Formats: sequence, C-alpha cells, structure tokens
Amino acid sequence: MPLLTSMLLSTRSPWRPRSFWPASVMARQRVRRLLPLLLAAPVACLAQGQGKLLLTGGVSSIDGAAGGGLTPWALTGSYATAGEIGATAFATRLPTRDYGLTGYGALIAWGERAELSIAKQDFSAGSTGAALGLPGLRLKQTLISAKVRLGGDAVLDADTWLPQVALGVEIKRMDGGGLNPTLSVLGAKRHGVDVYLSATKLFLGQSTLVNLTLRASRANQNGLLGFGGSASDRYSLLPEVSVAYLLNRHWAIGAEYRMKPDKLNPSVLGDALREDDWKDVFIVWAPNKHVSLTAAYVDLGRIVPGLQPRRQQGVYGSIQLAY
Repeated sequence: MPLLTSMLLSTRSPWRPRSFWPASVMARQRVRRLLPLLLAAPVACLAQGQGKLLLTGGVSSIDGAAGGGLTPWALTGSYATAGEIGATAFATRLPTRDYGLTGYGALIAWGERAELSIAKQDFSAGSTGAALGLPGLRLKQTLISAKVRLGGDAVLDADTWLPQVALGVEIKRMDGGGLNPTLSVLGAKRHGVDVYLSATKLFLGQSTLVNLTLRASRANQNGLLGFGGSASDRYSLLPEVSVAYLLNRHWAIGAEYRMKPDKLNPSVLGDALREDDWKDVFIVWAPNKHVSLTAAYVDLGRIVPGLQPRRQQGVYGSIQLAY
C-alpha cells in the first residue's frame, strides 16, 4: 500500500474523489495500470515460502502444533517468514492392535513468530469398549493450541549453541460418550490445559535437528481418558525428545520419546489404567513446500492394560498440505 500511495501522489494531475471514474482517456489508462495493484494488495502478505528451508516448518503433530508426530517443536508451522501469513492442514491415521485413532486439523502461522491451530481426534475403543459393555465406544477430543517464539532462530543461529525457544499452550476438551460416568467415578475431568516449553536446535553441518520439550500436563492418554484422577490431580512436568536427520533435501528420518503422567494409577480399578510412555521412529518425504507425507512405527505402550495386556503398536500415517 505505501507503493500504491506514492504512485498516486507522484502523478502530475491530482486525484479527487469525484474524478475516480475520469472521462479522459489518459485517466482511464492510469486506472487500468493501478487496478492490478489494488487487487493484489490484500494477498501480498500470504506466505510465498521462499525464505525457509524445506522441512524447517516441521510436520503436524497429533495435537495440531508444528513439530514431530508425537511432540511439538519450537519451530512455527508452514513456510511463512517475517511479514507473511502461512497455513497448513493435516490428516492422520494410527491403527494399533486393538484401537484406532483418526485426527485432522489446521494451523495458521504469523511469520516465524506465532501459530494457532485446531485439531480433532476420534479414538475407536474397539474390543475394549465391548468388554466394558459399551460396543462401538468412541472417545472424541477437540484441541485448540497456540505457540509463540520467545527467542533464537533455528536456521540463523545454526552456527551457535543458541536454540530456538517457544512457549505453547494446548486447550483440550474430550467427550467420552458412554464412558463419561465411569470417568466421573475415577475423578477425571472432561477438559484440561497443557503448557509446554520447547527448545529446537538445528545443526546444519550435521543435517540434524534436536528438540527438547518440557510439558506440564495431567492428561490421561493425551486427554482421551480425561484429565487428572483419584490417584493425582496435580500437574506433572514431563520431558519429550525428538531427533531428526536429513537424508537429503526431501527426506528425513528420526525418533521421538514422550513421557506420560499416569494420573489414573492406582484407582478403584487397581492398576488397570496404568499409562505407559509413547515412542516412535519416523520417516518424512517432502517433494516440495506444499506437501509432506509422514510414516512412523509407533509404540503407545499398554493402553488400559487390565483389559488389553499387550502393547499397542502400529503404523502411523499423516499427510500435511502447506501454503
């Protein structure tokens, strides 16, 4: 808009409101020349994705924030740089031996400073729901997340020991359907808030990214079994670690580990609701800055081990579209 204003002011003939539709041929030509600028001005701030390296926007985590599949990073999503707005959308599927998780969501980022995301999760309880007398049981959750960069720049500070640091918050609300009365007996609430601090360090010379996240949470199974419980209603500080290695410009591999709070153990059901940590190994392919595909082998531990004693492992798949 400053460019447009200077062009208007630099014309020799003054522009008056009543002469916006001028009668002269020369004035009509000026309007035709300026009209493309007027139409382009509202979209000039959209992300062009030229300033950020491929894959430095991360992928979409299951909670919607930019990072790895299981844990957020200090990086902001999309390829928006200073003065730009970027957006991503994702869909995820994780079937395990006895359960299934489907997730989808979207994110908007303001440069490399902040992001806001929303995600939906749908968890199929499978045979466990039938064993509880609730065949077809599905646990659903809505997550609204925000992240702001506090300092550092993962790319520009790659030759120093300074990481990029970000503070994030995740607001979660779940619906347990027929399981809600049981969750109430266990003392688990239906809504909760996670707060996390992430530090991401990119070693360009070694093609390696390392992220450490410290999360304050009382979410049971990430919130799908409510928040807090009769065993403990306090927040726990839980570390999460991600390591990614760039094989080449388009491919990356890595691993993640995420500790869990275990707020329902013990309960009136004994240790039947004991919670295990999550871990995965993943591979990401990004043919360009608009599409990325993630596949991972995920170990969620024993979910409701009193009824399903075996570990819940499966192959995670996710697609992300970015602009």
